[in-house]
Amino acid sequence: MVTHSGLQKEVLSLYRRALRMVRTKPPTAQPKFRLFINYTFKTQSRTLSPRDVSAIEHLLRKGKRQVEMYEDEKVRDCWVSSEMREWER
Repeated sequence: MVTHSGLQKEVLSLYRRALRMVRTKPPTAQPKFRLFINYTFKTQSRTLSPRDVSAIEHLLRKGKRQVEMYEDEKVRDCWVSSEMREWER
């Protein structure tokens, strides 16, 4: 069994929360939200050292604010860049 640090648990919790948020959006926008979330998490994880705790904590705070914003029912769609679409392929 894998044991995760507190910081790893927070990151995984934020990721799950973001994926749950996607299910509340219109079906036509869900793929865009999912791509945005996956792209953001994967690219950020590649640029950070697991030992850079302060940067990870900063990104967690930033991510929580962003997810809270996207959880608002008034947000119906998100913008996906061509770079994100290329990354998906």
